[in-house]
Amino acid sequence: MKKPIFFTLLIVLFFNCKEPAKEPIDTATSEAENYLSFTNRDDQFTGGIKMIPITTEKGTFKVWTKTVGHNPTKKVLLLHGGPGMTHEIYSCFDGYFPQESIEYIYYDQLGSYYSDRPDDLSLWTTERFVEEVEQVRKALKLDESNFYLLGQSWGGILAMEYALKYQKNLKGLIISNMMSSIPEYNAYAQEVLGPQLDPKVYEEIKLIEANQDFTNPRYGELLFNHYYTEHVLRMPVEEWPEAISRTFNHANNQVYVHMQGHSEFGITGDATLKDWDIKTRLKEIAVPTLVIGAKYDTMDPKHMEWMSKEVQNGRYLFCPNGSHLSQYDDQKNYFKGIIQFIRDTNKK
Repeated sequence: MKKPIFFTLLIVLFFNCKEPAKEPIDTATSEAENYLSFTNRDDQFTGGIKMIPITTEKGTFKVWTKTVGHNPTKKVLLLHGGPGMTHEIYSCFDGYFPQESIEYIYYDQLGSYYSDRPDDLSLWTTERFVEEVEQVRKALKLDESNFYLLGQSWGGILAMEYALKYQKNLKGLIISNMMSSIPEYNAYAQEVLGPQLDPKVYEEIKLIEANQDFTNPRYGELLFNHYYTEHVLRMPVEEWPEAISRTFNHANNQVYVHMQGHSEFGITGDATLKDWDIKTRLKEIAVPTLVIGAKYDTMDPKHMEWMSKEVQNGRYLFCPNGSHLSQYDDQKNYFKGIIQFIRDTNKK
């Protein structure tokens, strides 16, 4: 017997009206889209840039920051070197952190190119810079659940000093290419690295320094062509990344000379950092810590390996091809080690 036509139509409608199969959600794409999104962020208008007010005894000034990406558990504040250099020295982080969904914050310290540059030597103290970092942290709402602090060279000094006072706010600490003792750094520069140069070149450098003829173009020429290309960035100067050239062009020499001094073979003269030494206090640092050293660094890699064992929860990353700016001349090892440290710390 034939089925009624309306029954056949019902069957057709039933099968045609079934909910279509859902496409699987690409979680990686979803995370990437969220990482790059500025939705509901208060810095959307400026593309991540914030000028953060800093209160000091000499008044209120503003410092420049730029946040890249969004990750509620991985936020890295970058402390540049110098003192008086700029965030531009970290430009290559754009090539590695985004694909790991690591949020990171570029930051020009007070006195640096993109921030206010007051003309007052009393502002250039380690203690005041530590309080500045703490004010930046609060403004960016970073805390122990997400706050990683990465400091390189002078930024490493600042990161160590911050951790000694405020490590309760940190999730992880990264000390890049910086020793814990300026006297030991001076000894390494003068007794190990200097004598490795061509004797005639080293003698000419020492003569210029003895005469305090630091504005002599010959001094810069000797340093860039014989010392910097061996121990700061191991490639011909003409091949240096444009961001590094910009950093040097934007340097605030007042801050640099007052704290670091003129010489590139240690910190001498009246420079305020010349006696800085916290190596006996490293054991106070309990937060997970990565110390980065490099074979050709201006800093002694053995000392930095020792530092990683002095802190309570340390790890050492050695860059066998790198120098002081290992993020460029040993890039693969540098970023692989940092990313793994952040991954491992985030699991705890």
